Amino acid sequence: MKSLDELREIRERMQSQVSLRSEDHTQTRVVVGMATCGIASGARPILAALAEAVQEKKLDNVTVTQTGCIGLCQYEPVVEVIEPNKEKVTYVNMTVEKALEVVDLHLIKKEPVIKYTIGAVTDSAARRK
Repeated sequence: MKSLDELREIRERMQSQVSLRSEDHTQTRVVVGMATCGIASGARPILAALAEAVQEKKLDNVTVTQTGCIGLCQYEPVVEVIEPNKEKVTYVNMTVEKALEVVDLHLIKKEPVIKYTIGAVTDSAARRK
């Protein structure tokens, strides 16, 4: 069991990394589904990895947030990237490695990683039928 001081320190560190709500519509928002299905599928380490990567790479125009159910339980963990004046990109079946690739390619180089998006996954499943 962690001491109360240790828990406070962890909470403060995570609050500096993860904004629970972002009202600034000029920033890119990275939203991780953290409902029960997302957490059970591994969303918690993905949220932490995204928050750490954004902070380490000093992406001041990016806010990592969490939300409840996105409604795509069969595709969890789900990460959405919402850029100002652009269509939302929904990444599915995410892992920490995939999330870090999204940071490098989508958030930094502005190249969405199409192979991880809901459209690519559902198109691939339809072709297999």
